[in-house]
Amino acid sequence: HRYLKKFNLTMDDLDVTKDELEGLKKYPVDFISFSYYMSTATDITNENNEKVAGNLLGGVKNPYLKATDWGWQIDPTGLQIALNELYDRYQVPLFIVENGMGAKDELTADHKVYDDYRIAYLREHIQAINNAIEDGVDVLGYTPWGCIDLV
Repeated sequence: HRYLKKFNLTMDDLDVTKDELEGLKKYPVDFISFSYYMSTATDITNENNEKVAGNLLGGVKNPYLKATDWGWQIDPTGLQIALNELYDRYQVPLFIVENGMGAKDELTADHKVYDDYRIAYLREHIQAINNAIEDGVDVLGYTPWGCIDLV
């Protein structure tokens, strides 16, 4: 709806055919996939709050959360909340297609990276998924982002 408002449009302005609407009814969405890296907090009462990093959304620092080396706040509970809210609204299976954390990994003298922080991040997020499943959410799958985070 934000896009429609931006261009001063309504649903009636869209060129949607009867066949397209019938197709949507005949072939509904089977599942929803999404990426989850962090939650976002806002505070409209104080413009001087410390800002947090993120690739799309900003926000203010939540003092109750830890953050990655790049300032992305770590919030596995936020993932559980997102799963519960999405499932409650749409009632279709959910698939987390991206999740993970980047870090400034240090290579040891024996050419290894000891990344207990990443293991903890993944463990906590997988536990949040399990909690959502116990809440009744139908979780179809989970894939950590391996392009850079897990190299």
